[in-house]
Amino acid sequence: MRKVFLGFAVLMLAAVAVQFYLAAVGAFDTRPNDEAFSAHAIGGTVLLLLAVVATIIAAVARMGGRLIGMTAGIAGLTLLQSLIRVLADALNDSGDTSTTAGRLVFGLHALNGLAIMGLTGRALADARRPERTEQPAAAT
Repeated sequence: MRKVFLGFAVLMLAAVAVQFYLAAVGAFDTRPNDEAFSAHAIGGTVLLLLAVVATIIAAVARMGGRLIGMTAGIAGLTLLQSLIRVLADALNDSGDTSTTAGRLVFGLHALNGLAIMGLTGRALADARRPERTEQPAAAT
């Protein structure tokens, strides 16, 4: 089960890297609009599903509270990405006009993406560590 989780951790980190790529593709489109970011939005949903399944696998495999919590945190931060977008859109004027407040809030989307990348990398690093086994104390 540990190897299955490790595979999911690798997939999650790859999905995060793809998300950064897709965000850049959308941002540098000749007309960046919602349609330009549709692949990025789909990638976010895939990452969320991977994180939820990985959390369940970590819990079933009893991989430790820290690793289970980190994986659940990835899912939570991924959900937060959508909430940041909704809040930024709510702060913008009706139509395509963005406000300073909307842009400032939407900037948190990129910072949260970096947090997701860091947490995913940490979860992968922890998953790669060999399982620790208790050594019996030496008799003196």
